[in-house]
Amino acid sequence: MKGLLKIYHPDETLKYHIKNTYCKAVYSNKQHFLEVEIITDDSLDHVDDDSLQYNFPQISLDVFDFPIEDGEIEGKTFNIEDSEDETYTEVDLFDDEEAYLYENELSFDRNEEGELQLYWKGAIDDFYTGSDEPIPFKLKCHFKQDDIEVDEE
Repeated sequence: MKGLLKIYHPDETLKYHIKNTYCKAVYSNKQHFLEVEIITDDSLDHVDDDSLQYNFPQISLDVFDFPIEDGEIEGKTFNIEDSEDETYTEVDLFDDEEAYLYENELSFDRNEEGELQLYWKGAIDDFYTGSDEPIPFKLKCHFKQDDIEVDEE
């Protein structure tokens, strides 16, 4: 498992296991940008039968084109807030519903194995009940490269 996303809904804490992670500092047109993509697993084996999560088994959280000072992200914290003019975050619910992210704080460091890891906390629209009040979430994941095995014929 690459990490865990917890959404603290008032009725229950929803837990998503992270399947894929992607993180990169991109240099384009004399400017550095942060890109992050987190995709959860769609497995519901760990979820109770009456959970709200059954309506939304998978989520993808993204940061794109967020300007940063340089290409270094380790040991840094970034506060990302979208505005009417600039959008840096996106949520995909793999459904027709829409949601937005707020008050995003992304902190990067290295774990004991030397792998880059991310702590991301913020708030997300309540796409479960449609309440106007965003609900908090926390995410922790690492960016260890997957070993790809190729069968030789």
